Amino acid sequence: MAESKLAALSMDFAVKVLRLCDSIKGHYSLVNQLERSGTSIGANIREANYAHSRPDFIAKFQIALKECYETEYWLELLERAEIRKDETISALLHDCGSIRRLLISSIYTAKQNTETK
Repeated sequence: MAESKLAALSMDFAVKVLRLCDSIKGHYSLVNQLERSGTSIGANIREANYAHSRPDFIAKFQIALKECYETEYWLELLERAEIRKDETISALLHDCGSIRRLLISSIYTAKQNTETK
């Protein structure tokens, strides 16, 4: 259940990131980095569904978590540099935080389930 929620949230998040990036003129390297990390979260979550083993599943979720942290960095940079400082950034930071917390919880649970076997 949590995985499908994560998949849906990360897909919606990726779409919002792409729309934000389309609205930013200039700053191509920053936009490229944000697009790559923001869309990679969901790609890694989706890839985890086809993991070869529980450790592979955990590794994919950990990569998604790292991408989540990177995405937060780029969003905060956009805001702090006043390239974009509006509700869109705040909403994306909130969504990214929600995904991050779900990933952390899922990784923890998967690790606990591995240890008990």
